[in-house]
Parts: sequence; structure tokens; C-alpha cells
Amino acid sequence: MTRESSFEAIADRLLTEPGVNEGTGFGSSPGLRVDGRNFAMLTPDGLVVKLPARRCAELVAAQMGKPFDRGQGHPLKEWVVIHDTNQPDWPALALEALTHVRPPPTSSTVSSRRA
Repeated sequence: MTRESSFEAIADRLLTEPGVNEGTGFGSSPGLRVDGRNFAMLTPDGLVVKLPARRCAELVAAQMGKPFDRGQGHPLKEWVVIHDTNQPDWPALALEALTHVRPPPTSSTVSSRRA
């Protein structure tokens, strides 16, 4: 499966989640957002996801990815590039990123779900 088709499959699945839509990541990379906040994008280096800094460090230590630098000379602590060789892990990591970035439900959201 190509990287593009892998990302498209992830997007197709996550676009069914409330508040998720397509857009661009940093620049023109195809990306996914939840309530206007980026959480995953496809770059020439691989799938980039936003996760807690500690989780990013774990993935880098496990050699599944590398720190993400958006071209400003320093990596972002809560962003990691997952290598193409780890494409089977991309869907789970994208869902993990969505969970990390998605705002917590407000009390009005919770009560409307109960109704």
C-alpha cells in the first residue's frame, strides 16, 4: 500500500468522527483536524502526528519515528514523524493523536448526549 493510500484510508475512517475534517498540516501537506486543531498529516518523511511529548520520545527511542521539524531549525516536542516502514501502526497512532488533541467534552455536550 502506498503512503498516500494509507493516509487516505486513515482519513476515511477518522472523518466519521465528530468534529474531524480535512485540511492541510503545516504548509500544504494533507492533514486532519479536529475542531480546527491539527492532529495528523502526511509529509514526504512519513505520517506526522501530535502526541504528548513523552509518547513522542518513546516512539523515537523505539526507532519508529523521528522528531518533527517544520523547517524552523528545531523539532516540536509534541510532534513526531512515523517512518513509512511502520505504516501498519499509522491508523492506531492517528487515532491516538485524535484522542490527544480532541478537546474534552463540555458539560453541555455531556448532557446533550444523555438526553
